[in-house]
Amino acid sequence: MTPEDVETFERCISVGGVAIFPADTVYGLATEPDSREGVDRLYRLKGRLPDKPSAVMFFEVEAALAALSELEPRTRHAVESLLPGPVTLLVPNPARRYPLACGNEPDKLGIRVPRLEGALAPLASARWPVLQSSANRAGQPDARRIEDIDPVVRAGADLVLDAGSLPGTPSTVVDLSAWEEGGTVELVREGALPLEAVLACLR
Repeated sequence: MTPEDVETFERCISVGGVAIFPADTVYGLATEPDSREGVDRLYRLKGRLPDKPSAVMFFEVEAALAALSELEPRTRHAVESLLPGPVTLLVPNPARRYPLACGNEPDKLGIRVPRLEGALAPLASARWPVLQSSANRAGQPDARRIEDIDPVVRAGADLVLDAGSLPGTPSTVVDLSAWEEGGTVELVREGALPLEAVLACLR
């Protein structure tokens, strides 16, 4: 991964293109969060139902917090404690930001900030968020390598960034929508970060 790769990635996203890119877990598909055309193409490539939510990925925690300035103090602190890392956080979205990512739940938004180290470190300089989902057809395994991605998905993407083999376990998905008032979290999907580690960070 080079700075030139990141510039190409940003150009692709800025015009509503769909890119295959590496994260700290598995390969993902990305597009501009507010591009209806880009989001529709991404969903068609995956064979994903349009009412299913996706996550918005930021490349630094400060950018996520700035974009979601209405987050209340406890939730904001939880975001700061858990990110960056291999976790997707479902947070309250009272301003209904990024509606194309929210599916049928506009008051809740999934956010990601990957931990980009080593060969992936240049990607941390990306300036704009992306709507992202794993680069697999619905129901198929997540992709650890580019060659693991369905050929239809690869052929349909405008850009493919190959960073070799990734860890291969998708992000843990944690619902923080009741954290502010009730102090409770819900594990939506087990993944790369064990629930015990999530709870330890929140403590």
